[in-house]
Amino acid sequence: MTALLAQHDERLGGFGRAPKFPQTMSIDVLLHDGRPGAVDAAVVSLDHMAAGGIFDHIGGGFARYSVDASWLVPHFEKMLYDQALLVRAYLHAWQVTGDARHRQVLDETIACVLRDLRHPAGGFYSAEDADSEGVEGLFHTWTVAEVTDVLGDGPESRAALDWWGVRPEGNFEHTGRSIPNRLHAVGELARPAAIDAARAALFEARERRVRPGLDDKVLTEWNGLFVAALAEAAAATGEVSWHQAAVTGGEFLVRALRRPDGRWLRTWQADPTDPAGPGRADVLAFAADHGALVDAFARLYELTGEARWIGEAVAAADALLELFWDDDAGGVFTVGHDGEQLVARQKDLLDGAIPSAASLAAVGLLRLGALTGVDRYRERAEEIVALLGALAAEHPTSLGHLLSAVDLVVHGIDEVVVTGLRPDLVATYRSAWHPRAVLAWGEHFESPLWHGRDEQGDAGLAYVCRHYACGLPSATPDELAARLG
Repeated sequence: MTALLAQHDERLGGFGRAPKFPQTMSIDVLLHDGRPGAVDAAVVSLDHMAAGGIFDHIGGGFARYSVDASWLVPHFEKMLYDQALLVRAYLHAWQVTGDARHRQVLDETIACVLRDLRHPAGGFYSAEDADSEGVEGLFHTWTVAEVTDVLGDGPESRAALDWWGVRPEGNFEHTGRSIPNRLHAVGELARPAAIDAARAALFEARERRVRPGLDDKVLTEWNGLFVAALAEAAAATGEVSWHQAAVTGGEFLVRALRRPDGRWLRTWQADPTDPAGPGRADVLAFAADHGALVDAFARLYELTGEARWIGEAVAAADALLELFWDDDAGGVFTVGHDGEQLVARQKDLLDGAIPSAASLAAVGLLRLGALTGVDRYRERAEEIVALLGALAAEHPTSLGHLLSAVDLVVHGIDEVVVTGLRPDLVATYRSAWHPRAVLAWGEHFESPLWHGRDEQGDAGLAYVCRHYACGLPSATPDELAARLG
């Protein structure tokens, strides 16, 4: 943690110099740590990113990175994987701090994806381009005249110009155009009613512009990341539309990205001549695709209580270990044993803009192992951590997601079981973030967690367990909250 904090920009947030990428996995590690200094550093980064032009203040969602150190000028491309990782970071910040501004960014980022990056059948597109009409940022930037054309030349317009820092001279590449931002008031995102109305009007006007190009490929790995984040957010907030979108996204993956023989594929795209048709899936899925699927399906189970998702997670985990595990040196190869045979098979070890195959596998297998009691999932994850843990300690920003797996190995995972029909106990568990716990509830599946727990004869209790040894049952929300700490 000391090494990670040493690289953090205490003044402007983020890690290192420009160009600045969100580094959300490192931010999540700070939130996961939970100590005041770590949480404070995470909040500095999240607040500056949300204030900067890297966040779309009119339509929600985040651009890929900022070309400057203060987060003002983005590369305007919006990537699905960034939205997934940022949803998780702002969700966790809201759960840890309770600050409404983090929930606002969470809400607006999810709204952006569900509006602009969702296929009608449930999958999620890869990206929206930076350019429209051949000009970078044209869709997202404004002149004073454009704002006043929409809002009129009165106090509403002047308030909006001040709120988002739109000036006659502009702030974007000497074009006279401005990137809306709140860097003059970092941490102050709550909009007065008049500004909310102005935002809605500007959004409607912007929707009439020529949109940036859409990369309409549906990638298994990136969809797994977003479905996992959306399922976690839906469980924490109770937002029904998020719940439905997460489930529909998972069902799309199962339906469209898996061959009849069970082999997962990496990419899917609609047929332009038959947009409502079955489309075409292609390319054998990589280890990272499988790791993302394991986590997504396990979190869909925790969201819904439906055992089918545990079945999907187990199938994806078994395929991951069968096709990608290195029996000689440990860890996972990037390409499966059934893929193109290369002279030297590569391994995806470092977390960059997205988690590596190694870290996705480690976190997913640890959590699924805790839910199912399958020892080999835990053992393989621990092997990955043993291989890379020392490197993660030396280079924390390059292995941010793996540090989450290290934490789970060091501190262990609590298994929380809710029997019977007790939505109040499930809600109690979900009322706080428990990064070192998994939740079993609803339909039973093969696991030591369910042994001896007759769903018919049990009036409904909650158990907090460690390695399947459970403490006294909790019959009330207060009792469960006390045992969860």
